[in-house]
Amino acid sequence: MGVIGAGSLGFHHVRILRDMDSVSLAGFVESDDERASHVASELAVDRYGDLQSLLRDVDALTIVVPTPSHYAVAREALEAGKHVFIEKPITATLEQADELLEIADRNGCLVQIGHVERFNQAVRAALPYVSHPRFIESERLALFSVRGSDVAVVLDLMIHDIDLVLTLVGDTAEEISAVGVPVLTPMLDIANARVTFSSGAVANITSSRISRDRVRKIRIFQQSGYLSLDLAAGTGEFFRLKHQMDPTRPPVGPVNITDYVDRIKLTAPEGEPLRLEFDSFVAAVRGESPVVVTGEDGRRALAVALRIVAEIERTRPALTGEAAAARA
Repeated sequence: MGVIGAGSLGFHHVRILRDMDSVSLAGFVESDDERASHVASELAVDRYGDLQSLLRDVDALTIVVPTPSHYAVAREALEAGKHVFIEKPITATLEQADELLEIADRNGCLVQIGHVERFNQAVRAALPYVSHPRFIESERLALFSVRGSDVAVVLDLMIHDIDLVLTLVGDTAEEISAVGVPVLTPMLDIANARVTFSSGAVANITSSRISRDRVRKIRIFQQSGYLSLDLAAGTGEFFRLKHQMDPTRPPVGPVNITDYVDRIKLTAPEGEPLRLEFDSFVAAVRGESPVVVTGEDGRRALAVALRIVAEIERTRPALTGEAAAARA
């Protein structure tokens, strides 16, 4: 395997793949000479001069370049018959995603998308308890970083939660309303979206990359109770209904909620999510298991993300007063 892009996240791709017994890491490609020298020295791995030379030596590779470059790099790799792991989002446009999936299908290549939260310990622990969610509330707040600021926060951060919501609900997103604003960059830095699914389920998703605190939390409400997950800590709880209160015999005085609700601590085996991602990708390439997060999954998440961006852009003039100024 090889790695394309050795920035802050790509460094960890190189580190983990280097240490995996199931993988022989050929090396990496990084256009920034200073960064490449640091990674090669720090991790004691080989640097390749260009993508073409690396492709000659690998069966598969991970792509960790900026989002606008995903398409070009993945297309060249897939045309060369290589399996690819593409960090989220799959591409910048749906047309690009469709073309990559067509090339992969034609050449018999696997595509996995880096929606790493699928491998979060809290998510893995919660999935057995999730049953027909009716309302999901997600909050993802991050400190500002130049990395990822070349795209809207919807494609940088919110897309993690879009993929999770689509996975948890298992339905089609029908209606979307959204608001957002740029603050530190020309792109959207804060966004909120309300997504209504064909089943009637609703998700409220908030993302910010200019917060003073880091927050990654999600709550899932369903008929049997609700789940509260702290993705940053990898922990969660399920508050499950024991039995219904008899409306013909209402209790007298305050109710002890523990009489009606079980508080279940969610548990799953520990594991670095990125390492678990790569384990799953390698197993899929070897034909031992299906791809966990397929290219089609990545396209679905991108489609919803782009709809959210479009809705924000549609409403922004009215919110900022630009429309009134234009009429004047």
